[in-house]
Amino acid sequence: MSNTTDKGFATINPATEKEIKQYTYMTEDEAVKAVESCHEAFLDWKLKSLEERSEIIKAVGKTLMDVKDEYATLMTQEMGKLVKHSHDEIELCAGVCEYTATEGIKHLQDEVRTMENGGKGIIQQAPIGVIYGIQPWNFPLYQAIRYAIVNLMAGNGVLLKHAKNVTGSALKLKEVLEKAGLPKNLFTVLIIDHETSDKIIEHKLVRGVTLTGSSKAGEYVAQKAAKVLKKTVLELGSNDAYLVLDDADIDLAVQTSIFARTYNNGETCVAAKRFVVVEKVYDQFKDAFVKGMEAVNFGDPMDKASKLGPMAREDLRDKIHEQVEESVSNGATILCGGQVPDVTGYYYPSTVLGDVKPGQPAYSDELFGPVASLIKAKDNEDAMRIANDSRFGLGGGIFSKDEDKAIQLAKDHFDTGMININSYGLAHPNMPFGGVKDSGYGREHGGFGIREFVNAKSIMLNNSK
Repeated sequence: MSNTTDKGFATINPATEKEIKQYTYMTEDEAVKAVESCHEAFLDWKLKSLEERSEIIKAVGKTLMDVKDEYATLMTQEMGKLVKHSHDEIELCAGVCEYTATEGIKHLQDEVRTMENGGKGIIQQAPIGVIYGIQPWNFPLYQAIRYAIVNLMAGNGVLLKHAKNVTGSALKLKEVLEKAGLPKNLFTVLIIDHETSDKIIEHKLVRGVTLTGSSKAGEYVAQKAAKVLKKTVLELGSNDAYLVLDDADIDLAVQTSIFARTYNNGETCVAAKRFVVVEKVYDQFKDAFVKGMEAVNFGDPMDKASKLGPMAREDLRDKIHEQVEESVSNGATILCGGQVPDVTGYYYPSTVLGDVKPGQPAYSDELFGPVASLIKAKDNEDAMRIANDSRFGLGGGIFSKDEDKAIQLAKDHFDTGMININSYGLAHPNMPFGGVKDSGYGREHGGFGIREFVNAKSIMLNNSK
């Protein structure tokens, strides 16, 4: 993103390359005061009953739906996703609010246990304080909602440092939360630089840190937090493998794979990125997949006829093109796409790379955009080996007509946090979300995220009579 200075920055519409708005960084003193104000709000909020908190969280979901069109347009302007996908994102976030306020709340109830001497033990899931979230731009609302809603439900205060290019979306969320009845300052947006962010991690009133971003960013933040003995939850990069086994429904595999690679302009941590296809069906899959990817036209993300919007920033478009070129120079072949178009906007065409092998970015790294890596496997066992031949472990998928076999493969061999079988999905409010290896640790959603930043407090009443 251009127009960044020591004092602030401008947001840029990636479809038009025009400036949207200028923002000024908070000073360190202003950021510290915001932390203190959030903590003060937390001291009142933690005493509210679960039912009181639940009503406000439900209202957040309803308020999001009330402003859906306006919010969707803002997200599309800031980061370039198709406006339809912005609407999908808001609906998912409303679902997260509803699930958290109804099912999620059950994971916060006190648990009573009988002590060995006949006494009573009470286990409380107690809020711990202010939680600091550092979030990326690819899902401007969802990335913030994902950690904020469960922590607010748990009784914590929440700070958000969002990616600069979606600052408007961050501030809009604060507006929505307060309109829904959330106390002022309990959710605070910090418009700060990296140096000030480090100070926030160290601040004594900040009790936990969560980050969604690259593995490198995760390593940095985890070290900073560990030095001051603070828990972290990290959701990092990936290069998810989708396996097309010898008994796959090829038509289903092709259609699902095109969607799974190009949804959200391909800028999704759990996008299908490596397509590992067994030799027996490789040519059949390749021909149909390339034809389908060629038909994914790019254009104005506000236009319903467009199937692919621009990359979120110019530097991101340049990076993915460099990864494609490096892969090609190391033996990969371009089956479609692979050229930067001479148009206004940070567009990159849907691209398929063949002959993908170790030693290429297309095999080993995360390609965060609409570029698919096609890898041939000898057989089903070899396909599973290739899938796990990665430092990442976020998601993945299996296409096979034998669902029982696919489930067993997923259970016994797939070394990731999430596996889709004959399908593709982003996130589900009732299922845990997160990964292993360089894709991070900790879980969100499904009743798991709501307990990441709580104190499992033991209160014991011994029967000594």
